[in-house]
Amino acid sequence: MGENDTDNRFITIGEIMLRLTPPSYEKIRMATNFEASYGGSEANIALALANLGVDSTFFSVVPNNSLGKSAVRMLRSNDVHCTPMILTSPEQTPSHRLGSYYLESGYGIRPSKVIYDRKHSAMTEFDFNSVDLSSLLAGFTWLHLSGITPALAPNCRKLVMDCLKVAKEQNIIVSFDGNFRSKLWTWEQARDFCTECLPYVDVLLGIEPYHLWRDEDDHSRGDVKDGVPLQPSYEQQDEIFQAFIARYPNLKCIARHVRYAHSGSENSLKAFLWYENHTFESKLFTFNILDRVGGGDAFASGLIYAMMHGYKPMDMVNFAVASSVIKHTIRGDANITDDVQSIRNLMNMNYDIKR
Repeated sequence: MGENDTDNRFITIGEIMLRLTPPSYEKIRMATNFEASYGGSEANIALALANLGVDSTFFSVVPNNSLGKSAVRMLRSNDVHCTPMILTSPEQTPSHRLGSYYLESGYGIRPSKVIYDRKHSAMTEFDFNSVDLSSLLAGFTWLHLSGITPALAPNCRKLVMDCLKVAKEQNIIVSFDGNFRSKLWTWEQARDFCTECLPYVDVLLGIEPYHLWRDEDDHSRGDVKDGVPLQPSYEQQDEIFQAFIARYPNLKCIARHVRYAHSGSENSLKAFLWYENHTFESKLFTFNILDRVGGGDAFASGLIYAMMHGYKPMDMVNFAVASSVIKHTIRGDANITDDVQSIRNLMNMNYDIKR
């Protein structure tokens, strides 16, 4: 498959939110104005892939008001297909609101901070039983879901599980990113649900939050991942990948990035990838941060793009990390990069000016 391959049809499902950020790294309590943009994990991936030329669709529920329509317009302006999007009435979603969040961007030794304001959003109040998921997913080759959407409400948990089952029936490639959010649900709740998703997943992003018991019949023996550091060695990571594959042979690929936070403004990233019975380790990239939010989503979109276009495994993992690194230099949630070559140049650590 070449860079201009058009056989892939990608869809992702989740909540898009209004993001409000004080300018110039100000703290929220000092802010007198906020910069408005839109984002959300799954939307970020749809936006990134659409900008790279992939046929990309986003399904969500937003209120039929100026905020909801503005979010849809932003997606469409970046070539994301929004045909299945549902704009609801107050009768359908009584609170009639778009979820939002406030981002206080970190600087130097001060880390970033997020405050959610997304309870009773249209996504959480909508009755998805009215949606024909078989028709929604028909014709798509790739479905991406995350562990954020099921954390929002019971209706969203059912939606995610139902979509996984329909995708399996329709032979659609499924990627899943656990994406734990401690402000939305507990670690155990996340592990319980996300573990239920694993039998339906082809491409797994991240190794948490999932139960990977040493002994399914005796949980007191602990989890295979217990005691493994946040920055594991190649051997430690390979052992965990092997345990996942042994338990879930349906997994075709597992990838996770590893972050080294030197300060709130300087990080390093690398990644591990299990693919075709081998574990690969990327280069280590060190960089300054303009906007960290969405870095994991950019990693996911980079990996998905590289897999869709038949990259070799080492190029897949390096392209995914390079995508994340570039995102850290872009304001907003999504990796709005329409130049594949710029990511490939960074992947090859070529920083020269392009004239």
